Amino acid sequence: RLVLSEELTSRLVVHGGGLVLDLSAGFLLFFDATRPLALVFVTYFHCMNSQLFSIGMFSYTMLATNGLFCRPEWPRGLVARCPRRLQAWLPSTEPPQPSPDCHYGGRRARGGLRPRQHLAAAFTILYVLEQLFLPYSHFITQGYNNWTNGLYGYSWDMMVHSRFHQHVKITYRDGLTGEVGYLKPGAFTQSRRWRDHADMLKQYSACLSRLLPRYNVSQPQIYFDVWVSINERFQQRLVDPRVDLVRAPWSPWTPTPWLLPLLVDLSPWRQRLQELEAQLDGHTDTVFIADFPGLHLENFVSEDLGNTSLRVLKGQVLVELVEQQQNHSLQEGQGMQLPAGQYHKVHTVSPEPSCYMYLYVNTTAMELEQNLTRLRELRERVRNGTEQAPLPPELRPLLGEPLPAGAPLDPLVSLFLRREQRQQRRERDSSLAQRLRRFLRRKFFLFRRSALMTMIALRNLALGRPAPERLAQEVAFASWR
Repeated sequence: RLVLSEELTSRLVVHGGGLVLDLSAGFLLFFDATRPLALVFVTYFHCMNSQLFSIGMFSYTMLATNGLFCRPEWPRGLVARCPRRLQAWLPSTEPPQPSPDCHYGGRRARGGLRPRQHLAAAFTILYVLEQLFLPYSHFITQGYNNWTNGLYGYSWDMMVHSRFHQHVKITYRDGLTGEVGYLKPGAFTQSRRWRDHADMLKQYSACLSRLLPRYNVSQPQIYFDVWVSINERFQQRLVDPRVDLVRAPWSPWTPTPWLLPLLVDLSPWRQRLQELEAQLDGHTDTVFIADFPGLHLENFVSEDLGNTSLRVLKGQVLVELVEQQQNHSLQEGQGMQLPAGQYHKVHTVSPEPSCYMYLYVNTTAMELEQNLTRLRELRERVRNGTEQAPLPPELRPLLGEPLPAGAPLDPLVSLFLRREQRQQRRERDSSLAQRLRRFLRRKFFLFRRSALMTMIALRNLALGRPAPERLAQEVAFASWR
């Protein structure tokens, strides 16, 4: 920060440096002279990614494949340096011998290529052609096209698309009684990828339709309301919340009709949104919303958010205050204050999509921080002698003195002391050995969970899934720390 601003650091160091490394690492690893330097950089790069991003085993897999760029005899040289007692348990250090299954060519070659070798060569060529074709197969698998084209559900997407989910609601309706209820997002599943992919939403709704009858919900209808922002755009809906996904059509070969389009026309607003956020103070937060005509957003303002307002950036909306039974029509540039502790609905009534923003201040948290700051300043004044008035009995623990008998401990003072204890413990445990211990502990439980979940998945494929209660217990044991 002393040399470059935060924006330049992100642009030059993070993005620019990453681009240079991605373009040059392969060539640097290929040549013997530059390979040692390249191994240092790519090892640092993968270790950094493992800590910055939640990408599972990818970084460790890439670290393990670094040896593929070295000379083929390096494992034999490494084994030869091991003690002889250990070499008996390791692979042989003898050079490779000719194999009858390989065709080496040249004058010493005996006979021509066998049918098996022809098939292996044909399979290799077909595999390479398939890998070259798959990135351009979007026109075939149109059912998997969401806001990003193609079979993107499990592909490598670090630093390509970033998503932020503001709100996810699952509504079910009893097909016989019409009773409406709500499910916790992620119920009956351990995955979160369904929030971004239409095919997974269809599978999830089918799963819920089979499970809900066990809980006295007949012929369930499932509705999803998923709000997501991709690459710092407006928060907008992914699917139509009025469509029952249990009975909605879906095919891998045709576009998904209930998938709402990404509002790419609003992409130029991203710069404007960043400018609006930069103008806010440290206690004010904002959420930018874009919605389609004919739809509405139902929202609840927590009592902690005592200062919440809505301002229209584009289009026209109708704000319905549910408890007060009042409607307010707002156009571009207009806004209004929203009551805390109440529900409201924002209807988009303009023919084009509407854009609006919430501005809210957590008055409870701000008041708490102000009170803690006053306590800290009071203690400093008492310690340096500028505060002459004696402290009340309930504030004596601020100076490390015991609480007088019969005097109740103030909750604010208790919170203040707990924060200080945590800060002191963090400073005391911040040695290199303690940080290394915490790092190794996190990685141990990560690998433990990966191994146990893999065993559970293989068991389910071979023997079938057990009862949901037992499966939940097994997953809880695998996730234990």
